[in-house]
Amino acid sequence: MSVTRKSPSKKQQAREILARLQRLYPDATCSLNYSTPVQLLVATILSAQCTDERVNKVTPALFSRFPDAASLAIADLVELENLVRSTGFYRNKAKNIQAACRMIVTEFNCVVPNQMEQLLKLPGVARKTANVVLAHAYGINAGVTVDTHVKRLSDRLGLTKHTDPVRIEQDLMELLPQPDWENWSISLIYHGRAICKARSPACVACELADLCPTASKSVVTG
Repeated sequence: MSVTRKSPSKKQQAREILARLQRLYPDATCSLNYSTPVQLLVATILSAQCTDERVNKVTPALFSRFPDAASLAIADLVELENLVRSTGFYRNKAKNIQAACRMIVTEFNCVVPNQMEQLLKLPGVARKTANVVLAHAYGINAGVTVDTHVKRLSDRLGLTKHTDPVRIEQDLMELLPQPDWENWSISLIYHGRAICKARSPACVACELADLCPTASKSVVTG
């Protein structure tokens, strides 16, 4: 008598993917360079639609000139724009960085808040930035950071059908243990950079291929 093997649940699939990613990238961590919570906040704002590598080329001069919230709050805006110009959308980023730092100074006594609700009040800060700051500056897993890599790979792996980052985050939070929410994001980012690229994913070399519903397709769109 033949026995039909039951397919793993989506939660089992997600946790097996997580286990493999952790074996593949045991030293995975935030790629942004920073020394303080406010520097991490600024670097994460700059990383929107920009590579971490490019941000890390900009922040040494930026943080040498304006090392903290107090100095960024009173910085000459044109100078600030010029320092972050190469990250793209520099006018909006500079404006948000300064406005956020002014709020940190006036409302939070120069300390970056460690609560999601307070972080989301800062100009230019959505859940992605808040999750990064909470996880890496304060060790708090408040949610799953959803960047372009996490969005793309979570869709390809069949773990979400949504395109809105907040809905994707909600799906992933239901599938993964809270202590591993940020581990998932960082590991998936590493895998997205190395293997599951937007235009030409290396499915043949992928350690997740047997768990990925799109790996067997001849064409995978980004």
